[in-house]
Amino acid sequence: MIPLTYDFHIHTCLSPCADDDMTPTNIVMMAALKGLDVIAITDHNTCRNCKIAIEIGKKNNILVLPGMELTTSEEVHVICLFAELEDAMLFDSYVYEHLIKVKNKESIFGNQLVVDEDEKVVEREEYLLINATTIGFSDVYEIVTAYRGVMIPAHIDKNSNSVISNLGFLPPDSRFSCVEFTKLENRELFVPNNPYLHQCNVISDSDAHNLGQISEPIHLLSASMKSATAVLKALENMGY
Repeated sequence: MIPLTYDFHIHTCLSPCADDDMTPTNIVMMAALKGLDVIAITDHNTCRNCKIAIEIGKKNNILVLPGMELTTSEEVHVICLFAELEDAMLFDSYVYEHLIKVKNKESIFGNQLVVDEDEKVVEREEYLLINATTIGFSDVYEIVTAYRGVMIPAHIDKNSNSVISNLGFLPPDSRFSCVEFTKLENRELFVPNNPYLHQCNVISDSDAHNLGQISEPIHLLSASMKSATAVLKALENMGY
């Protein structure tokens, strides 16, 4: 097993709430500067800036996982990570079909930019990506698994857009095996009222919307090797 420093929750300029300079190139270069081994691109309800990030990552020895921060019908945020870009993009198409379509107002919500390696804008998404989808939280596990991905409820210690804040509890019939906290030490505060956490692995990420927020190399994941498949397996099986 090898230790890998990580940040599995980073938004690009395709998320309207992220800075326009959160391009895949800038993100990967910042991750390299900070000394991270593996990152994930997790824009709201889309994976369309993942391909460029993966390509740039390969040139800079940064493993980049394709991912998404899905918004369920209950407005719960869920990180969805994949080993293969093809699976992520098929999932992207599925989610886009279920996105509640509201036109984005750039002056209010921000730009939604798909860019190339040279940071040139190749597409502007017209529908607001931070909107909810019609996908219920209880259905996410089976759907993501069908696309060979891993479901990770996001920032469950936050008081908004988390499964605990929005549903009031962790459903006892859940099947996910990993959850994200904004701070790892908060796990002990939530375990007494949420017994399902006893069987969950825990990660902590930046949820970066600007370059300075990307994590420092302080969190470690032990994996058999530095590969997307090994990292996903580790996320499902690691322990703290």
